[in-house]
Amino acid sequence: MNLRILLNTTTPADKVLFSLLIIVSLSGYLFADKLLPENPSVRIEVNGKPVYILRVTENRTVPVKGPHGYTYVEIKDQRVRISGSPCANKLCVQQGWISSGALVCLPNRVVVTIGKQTEENMPVDAITG
Repeated sequence: MNLRILLNTTTPADKVLFSLLIIVSLSGYLFADKLLPENPSVRIEVNGKPVYILRVTENRTVPVKGPHGYTYVEIKDQRVRISGSPCANKLCVQQGWISSGALVCLPNRVVVTIGKQTEENMPVDAITG
């Protein structure tokens, strides 16, 4: 279809609708920074219970005691990783650095999540209770 024919056959309502759709789509970029976490935190849980909630801006290594020993969680440059673990296959260590999401050491029952999370705004769902 020729562009000239398409432009001649569109009504003013089509043009208004198209303009509104463009404006709504572009406004998502303007408000994205408000929806994303400004200062994410690192939440460390053992057996489903939180043991640490740390700032991601603070560079440190934290030993976390699990059922099989200590899992070492390292926070550096607003990223997090599991640097050492007593588990046999070390899959949690091989996951490397992350800046969002979760790291899991399943044998030692340690879960590390990075994002905007506090006790006040943690959602309750059917699984966690």
